[in-house]
Amino acid sequence: MQTIEIKIEAFGAIERLLPKALAFEFAADQQVQDVLTHIVGLYPDAALAMEKCACAIGEDIVTRQVSLPTSCTLVLLSPVAGG
Repeated sequence: MQTIEIKIEAFGAIERLLPKALAFEFAADQQVQDVLTHIVGLYPDAALAMEKCACAIGEDIVTRQVSLPTSCTLVLLSPVAGG
């Protein structure tokens, strides 16, 4: 079974709830949601922020149903208010 490394970068409020350097190994083709569930299992205090965060890979916002076939950096963006 092929494994991939998913690095996590967090910004905004969620950044304060997670350690600075996070990386996990997963089987290839896990979904973004599987990664988020894993993080919440390790850091339950981040659960509420994780429900509301946007996810991005590179410059692209992705849904939680996107499969991750190769190693990448998953960016977690806290919602922002303002106008």
